[in-house]
Amino acid sequence: MSIRTYESKDCQEIIKLFYETIHSINSKDYTEKQLNVWAPKDIDSDLWDKSFLKNYTIIFTINDTIVGFGDLSLSGYLDRLFVHKNYQKQGIAKEIVKELEKYAKNIGLTIITTEASITAKLFFEKQGYHVIKEQQIERKGQFLINYKMEKYI
Repeated sequence: MSIRTYESKDCQEIIKLFYETIHSINSKDYTEKQLNVWAPKDIDSDLWDKSFLKNYTIIFTINDTIVGFGDLSLSGYLDRLFVHKNYQKQGIAKEIVKELEKYAKNIGLTIITTEASITAKLFFEKQGYHVIKEQQIERKGQFLINYKMEKYI
């Protein structure tokens, strides 16, 4: 297993991981309609690739297969953190967060913010993040609850 930085060639595999993870792991907390607007089948890979390249994006691999990823903006916003549906609860997300926090410290950030799903809230709390507020995010007529969270590093 290893952690490395993102390359554009990873984008399609990451999008597939994201879609499958949202539609299986998050289905206990969100309706099918909510999942479909959060993770639609037609994700714009060019837009995602540009976003990943702009942010500090890392990939967690096992035997050259991507099993997790996370990205952090230069302002300290942890945008995405996802672990493949078949590799949950193995410490992968924790390792990705540690690496993103290490990077944040190295560039002089003192706080990281994120918007955690209902599903991810407890994980982030265990990593030392605390809830600032509960939010209802509207996407294509669907309202999804998430939590604005932060951690001082």
